[in-house]
Amino acid sequence: MLTSIKRVILLVIAANVMLLGCQKDKFDEYYGRPDSLADPIYQQLVAKGNFTSFIKLIDKASYKDILSKSGYWTLFAPNDEAFQLYFQENGITNADAVSKELAEKIVKYALVFNAFKTDRISDYQSSLGWVPNVAYKRRTAYYDGFYKEVVNGQERVVFSSNRNNSLSSLGTPYYVDGDNNNKFIPYFHEKYMTAAGLTAADYNYFYPNQTYTGFNVGAGSVKTADILAENGVIHEVTSVNVPLPSIDQYLASKPEYSLFKSILDKYLVTYQRNELATRRYRILTGSTEDVFIKVYHPALAFSPNNENFLKVMDNDGQADGYSMFVPTNAVLQDFINNVILEHYPSLDALPTYILTDLINAHMWQTTVWPSKFNASINLLEEEARFNPNTNIVDKKMLSNGIFYGTNKVQEANTFYSVYSAPYLNPAFTLMTRALNEEYRRIINNLRIRFTLFMMSDQVLKAKGFDFDGTRNEWVYVSPATGVRVSGPVARLRLQRILYNHIVATPNNELNNLSGSGIIRTGDRDIPGEYIKWNNNTVFAAGNEDLGNIVNITGFEDTRNGRVYYTDNILEFSERSIGLELAALAAPVGSEFRRFFDYLNSSPLYNRTTGAINGVALGTSYTLLIPNNASIAAAVTAGLLPASATSTNALDIERVSSFIRYHILVRNTVAPDGNQNITSTETLFRNINDEIVTVRINNQLNNLSFSGQNNNRTARVINGPSNNLADRALIHLVDNYLDYR
Repeated sequence: MLTSIKRVILLVIAANVMLLGCQKDKFDEYYGRPDSLADPIYQQLVAKGNFTSFIKLIDKASYKDILSKSGYWTLFAPNDEAFQLYFQENGITNADAVSKELAEKIVKYALVFNAFKTDRISDYQSSLGWVPNVAYKRRTAYYDGFYKEVVNGQERVVFSSNRNNSLSSLGTPYYVDGDNNNKFIPYFHEKYMTAAGLTAADYNYFYPNQTYTGFNVGAGSVKTADILAENGVIHEVTSVNVPLPSIDQYLASKPEYSLFKSILDKYLVTYQRNELATRRYRILTGSTEDVFIKVYHPALAFSPNNENFLKVMDNDGQADGYSMFVPTNAVLQDFINNVILEHYPSLDALPTYILTDLINAHMWQTTVWPSKFNASINLLEEEARFNPNTNIVDKKMLSNGIFYGTNKVQEANTFYSVYSAPYLNPAFTLMTRALNEEYRRIINNLRIRFTLFMMSDQVLKAKGFDFDGTRNEWVYVSPATGVRVSGPVARLRLQRILYNHIVATPNNELNNLSGSGIIRTGDRDIPGEYIKWNNNTVFAAGNEDLGNIVNITGFEDTRNGRVYYTDNILEFSERSIGLELAALAAPVGSEFRRFFDYLNSSPLYNRTTGAINGVALGTSYTLLIPNNASIAAAVTAGLLPASATSTNALDIERVSSFIRYHILVRNTVAPDGNQNITSTETLFRNINDEIVTVRINNQLNNLSFSGQNNNRTARVINGPSNNLADRALIHLVDNYLDYR
């Protein structure tokens, strides 16, 4: 009986073994490694026979196991010929003499995450999908990690910032734990080069002794591309690529740029202890030391030690990098002495914004190729103002961008325009702050000429203006009444005054103030108010009201215009246009008198405030005042009643229409010949409630206006005209305009 049971058990076992064997065969058939699948990367290198030195380095770096298993890599593998050249150039006997540390660097830097054949090597792997032909770098397996650095005389464990601190305002930290700051390896594929408008000359600019082949990696070329392996793709290359330094590392290694680096280190770099990095370091090493992140100032265009580019998308470092142009010590020192420190005793005394502008003038958040200097814009919105043939003394393709050593300083607008006068002078900090809020971009353009009237801190404070740093707002206290306003009200008041001090002068119109004249402030696109000059004094409407003038105490010329130093400010008028006209009409025999009589009796006019119905605050106007003889002619023509005080409804309407037709809206026109407007609307509307316009003929000292529906022309009488008012000019003219 027992024997029978044993026989049954054996039969069951045998059946199970057969069943399991059949299942395994089916499993292997479905899931097993196909016979046609290529060997892994390591085995492929061994089989090829011309990677013996590289294989020894892989073994020494302990990467044999990794490259023999499943994965998804791209390997830029140097062949034996490449290593022979490398050993010869670096005094190394053979692969056996290579240290483990160097072997790890070479192997890891040759190894790129993800497998890219040539059909994808030039494509950017964006989070939204592939972007063809815009990539020239890939992230490698190599990173520097933690390192030691002496900070303020004490050795620290340091990790480089792996994000740009300038993006902190967007919620991005300067350090992300777990991001190793992996280095990128650059390559130059013909698809990318063609799409970017680059040629072999761009490649040879960095590698002058190499031949551009259409697919180069660093200083070598790809001899055999697309060697497929089970765990990725191999590209055989003719050079050994060691990890390139970052811009930060390269700058630190070159004493000829030590002045530039010292400015960064002293004023624009901090070392911030980081708990996450510290915890990670202690786990890895068993050390009790703290870790400090090397952080660059957030106002800089980028952090030169960040290997990750902008990180707007995870892989954006594939498609772009940074560029830095760094002047040698001698030329930078000369610039500092003669430009930056003209009014400051030392770099220590400079406001931080001057230092960040100086550095940002030399930093680009993009790859600036040698043939694209004029087309690459930095954070200050300026192109690279260097000649690639004569101004570049050093050029290096680096892991996170391009480094150019220069024999000149970037000639940034900030340091050469009229804006530089207040900006680089501590006596004008309030004016600089006000310009930065509104008008810096206007006057900081070397292609447009300006005249700038300066307002010192002393003068502005005497006029009641100041900035409250604790509340971060402007303050104005009226010198006349003691009334205090702050915030937007004070700011708008100051900005309006400031714009009186900016004048576009394309033909140097204000380089000689010994005579007299009138000119509109502002630039070509944003017109300001009119100011006048007379015998080296200037004044605006408010100065006329207050009975003061602005004296010129000195000047200097910049590349885009002249700067005048003054003892006062150009103030706007706070008196209504009607009261200005009343003052013009007051003297006995005034040619403004008869027109004002009609206005004064009209319901359009408020005798107390001087307000004219329809004349709104903040709008520009030109008032055409027919002289007394012209008013008499208008009475004869039936446009006006004989009596200015007539109470007849028809007479009142005729007076209102006449007055409105002589008030031009939205344009302040002077006989300067500079304005290209040929017509403008008036306050008058016809019976269909349509705006009625007048035509303008503006030539220098010959300004005339003609009505829309007739040929009557009124010419400005220059002597008594050009009277300044609140955003307005009041002209005396030799004729009336017929609104009918």
